[in-house]
Amino acid sequence: MLLAAIIIDIIIGDPRWPTHPVIRIGQWISWAESRLLPSDINAASPGSLRRRGVVLTVLTLLIVFSVMWLLLWLAHQIHPWIGYAINTWFIATTIAIKGLKDAAMKVYRPLREGRMDEARKYVGYIVGRDTSKLDEPEITRATVETVAENTVDAVVSPLFYALLGAAPLAMLYRAANTLDSMVGYKNEKYLYFGWASARWDDVMNWFPARLTGCLLVCTAALRQGCSAARAARAIRKFARLHPSPNSGIPESAVAGALGIELGGINVYHGRTSERARMGWPLRERCKEDIIVTVHMLYGVSFLIAGGLMCALCWTWL
Repeated sequence: MLLAAIIIDIIIGDPRWPTHPVIRIGQWISWAESRLLPSDINAASPGSLRRRGVVLTVLTLLIVFSVMWLLLWLAHQIHPWIGYAINTWFIATTIAIKGLKDAAMKVYRPLREGRMDEARKYVGYIVGRDTSKLDEPEITRATVETVAENTVDAVVSPLFYALLGAAPLAMLYRAANTLDSMVGYKNEKYLYFGWASARWDDVMNWFPARLTGCLLVCTAALRQGCSAARAARAIRKFARLHPSPNSGIPESAVAGALGIELGGINVYHGRTSERARMGWPLRERCKEDIIVTVHMLYGVSFLIAGGLMCALCWTWL
């Protein structure tokens, strides 16, 4: 079923109809946040905000897991094959191989044709930093960092949890990831309220991020022009410098494999932020690095699919 889910996602991508489950999860989080977050944040104590954030996190994860489990149980009562089909479909909705590739290509195509304003617009859809003044190397950096980081969030982690607990656990992971993307910010509004969501996302991504690092090193070894040895060294040297305990692993692996430097100065709403630099700047970043990073994303996906195929063949033998 995992193998079928990967194939479905690569061919079809995110479903347009019915509404993607993650959109429904996001709508629930927005509604619950409006009920739990005080209108006057400054009047609430940090402890109170953290407790409210814990309630949001626990409720969201319990509801998503329970609804998914109940749906699969009902489907299996009708017929086991209906249960298998629904399980496979929902696992496919938790991964986004094609979606990541499409988002990166929307940046790459105008960048290749010199339409900088359009490239800045599309890269602004996938990063939170200000993109209005980015040049080609910085647009490339933003896109490469996004694809590398989301190789964990949108591919390896959901498949890892699907392997452990089928669609219910994969969807629970996706709910945790959505919580982090919506309330897991270190700003005045969410510093305490989003604490539980951010920490739980870190916990769930801890092992998959390190697995992704190994898979990226293997992918670099299979691709001409990439260095597996340099990718491995970059993980050891630079990953710990990233503010996230997990995101630095895939980003440093890709930077090392390509021989470029990621990280640096980002601007958020007019405020400058210095992000840890990862990799060695052996050359200037260029738009073709986006293509190579997408190929590494697919390389990781194919390695996982190959492992699943080997496991399937082993069970048949």
